[in-house]
Amino acid sequence: MKLAVIAGAALLAVLSSGEARAEFTVCNQTLDVVNLAVGQKVDNADQTDGWWTIGANQCVNVIREELTNRYIYIYATDVFGHAILTGSTEMCIERRRFSTRGIDECWQRGHIAAQFLEVDTLEQARWTFFLTGNSP
Repeated sequence: MKLAVIAGAALLAVLSSGEARAEFTVCNQTLDVVNLAVGQKVDNADQTDGWWTIGANQCVNVIREELTNRYIYIYATDVFGHAILTGSTEMCIERRRFSTRGIDECWQRGHIAAQFLEVDTLEQARWTFFLTGNSP
């Protein structure tokens, strides 16, 4: 199954002011469970973190503070570890839960290189990204 991607700037304004507010949320609008890794700048260094498991028709808050980076990078796999959402920015991942600093020489440093999709948040403080299924 290929994934079509729809990114939206749902600023979460529909949430009441009393609820906790996520700053970068990924919503899985497919019928499959996906595993998600996220990359961003942290203290002027590239960092990747994973994994968040997102059930069908579920949303997960992956960055809980207001966004300070215009670009967030995401990579998703199915439950078998096959890439289902990729892009053109190489970053490092691990097979199990991880937090990795630096994106250069992934293999040489014992990590796995993966192609992350760049998400332009248009410098908004909050962003929601939607994964949607697209049957071939």
